[in-house]
Amino acid sequence: MTQLPQKNNLSTHLLSACFNNTSATYKFYWFLSILQSVEMGENKISKKALFARMISNAWYTINYFRLSFGKQDKLQRAIETIKDVELLDIDEKREQIFKTLVQSKNENTLIQLKYFNNQVPHWFLSPWLSKLPYEKESDHARRIYIESRQFKNQCLYALKEDTILINPEWKSYLIDNLKILKDFCYWNLAMFIQTKNPNVPDIPNKLIKPAVRNSLKSQRKDFWDIVINELGAVDCIYTNKKLCIGDYAVEHFIPYSFVSHDLIWNLIPADKSFNSTKSDKLPSLDRYYDSFFNLQKQAVEIIRYKSPPNKYLEDYLTILPDIESSFTKDKFKERIAPLITISSQPQLSII
Repeated sequence: MTQLPQKNNLSTHLLSACFNNTSATYKFYWFLSILQSVEMGENKISKKALFARMISNAWYTINYFRLSFGKQDKLQRAIETIKDVELLDIDEKREQIFKTLVQSKNENTLIQLKYFNNQVPHWFLSPWLSKLPYEKESDHARRIYIESRQFKNQCLYALKEDTILINPEWKSYLIDNLKILKDFCYWNLAMFIQTKNPNVPDIPNKLIKPAVRNSLKSQRKDFWDIVINELGAVDCIYTNKKLCIGDYAVEHFIPYSFVSHDLIWNLIPADKSFNSTKSDKLPSLDRYYDSFFNLQKQAVEIIRYKSPPNKYLEDYLTILPDIESSFTKDKFKERIAPLITISSQPQLSII
């Protein structure tokens, strides 16, 4: 998505140009934060609040999914510092993170937030107030502050010391096109982050924390309960405990924090007590793969016999050309081993 909605007398092409040649995520999260503030009816917006929103919007992506924003990006470093300083959980709610940061008096937190004041607010306006020949960078920044206060060249907002003021000529455009503008921003943000994490799947779904994680009740009832009912019980591949219907957890073999899906080929029954301690740790293929594959193979054979139209059989086609000839120990391992290897790079623990 590269085009923004047009509006007569508005320089929408300059808004689009704000995201050209980006070397960090700042501009994406800055603009998203502005849109969220405008959505709540704000015209005069605190810079500290916008910086806090930048942090809270990127929180889950950095802390839970462990994506890299690149070496030049200080937003990632700021989040890692603030998490320790403010003692916030990695999956804390976005609004709670925002509230904590806006109210924080902690010097280390304030330093992290203030850093972005020299990186984002004025440089975002550069397409409207471009650098003059032979103008020093510091002079350019100073001029942007001065000229933005007259909304020169119809720039998006005016800059004050601690706030920004949305240009009234842009307000209705932002409100009327909120969803499109957010989608534009998230799409381009996803493309940028993908370049920093080329082997990580499903980047778009790792930018926003889901309101509620999907329940695995259907996978339990319509797949694994059928398998266990046929066998009487199965052994947990981690603890060897006998697992019966009603007394097991459905767990992700490769952690959800990496794959961000609930496809059945990555789900297995497990000992409840072990599942709670495994969390986002990676399984050792040397130790667990054979048991994992044998359980999956057995399950597929039972489901194909007992429930041929079962919708979850289609999940296997996302990694295998077909179930009949491709479902071998070596071919299945060829598909999942790279995922284990890649997901270990963001420093996930291994069990």
